[in-house]
Amino acid sequence: MDRHALGNSGLEVTRIGYGAFKIGRNVGTKYPDSYELPGDHESDTLLNAMLDLGVAFVDTAPAYGLSEQRVGRALSARRSEFTLSTKVGETFENGQSTWDFSPEAMEASLQRSLQRLQCDAVDLLMVHSDGRDLELQAEHDVAGTMQRFKDAGWTRAIGFSGKTEVGLMAALQWSDAIMVEYNLKARELEPVIQAAGERGVGVLVKKGLGSGHLAPDAALRFLLEESPVRKAISSIVIGSLSTSRMAANIELACSGS
Repeated sequence: MDRHALGNSGLEVTRIGYGAFKIGRNVGTKYPDSYELPGDHESDTLLNAMLDLGVAFVDTAPAYGLSEQRVGRALSARRSEFTLSTKVGETFENGQSTWDFSPEAMEASLQRSLQRLQCDAVDLLMVHSDGRDLELQAEHDVAGTMQRFKDAGWTRAIGFSGKTEVGLMAALQWSDAIMVEYNLKARELEPVIQAAGERGVGVLVKKGLGSGHLAPDAALRFLLEESPVRKAISSIVIGSLSTSRMAANIELACSGS
């Protein structure tokens, strides 16, 4: 797959990215079917297969259970081959998520992530919103804290993974990239995507296949060919435990891009 600029961040991503949720967590999901977590060998094989298929963007988070440790173990030796993203704000332990957006908690979370990912810096660090997008930015110096992490060299770019138009619009003021839920059945955030494109802020789409509820061919055709904001989308992040299904998604994306 060809690599594309992630807005003006200086980073590059492939049209299809790999969302590493399923290799680390299988509770509290929105997928139509339950699934067993892969073992260590299976996750190592799967992650390496993603890079071999041409995927050059991997997205993980502390909220994804074992995901960061597994990405670090499997791909640290291939770190130069892909753009790596993780998040701060949400953690998942003992089957439950908790959120803390204080500067101290965010820094502690980032340092744990770097250790798990076996690297000194990530390429992109995003705030993992709890849905109170605007409030959490107002209550905490989120923008200042994230900029401090960037200035420290712990991340090359910063951004916001949010849920509301008003909160994401606010995050455009300081973000290099945003992550939004967007698909042919969920188009409420099109104004945000349009605004991000105009500002040079990179756009990462999550749940582009509706968490497995949409047919991949129709869903990807919409995102790549039919959406009025398609030119602003940098990468569509897809989670899967199947190399063959990801290969099919990549083929669809390459034929439609």
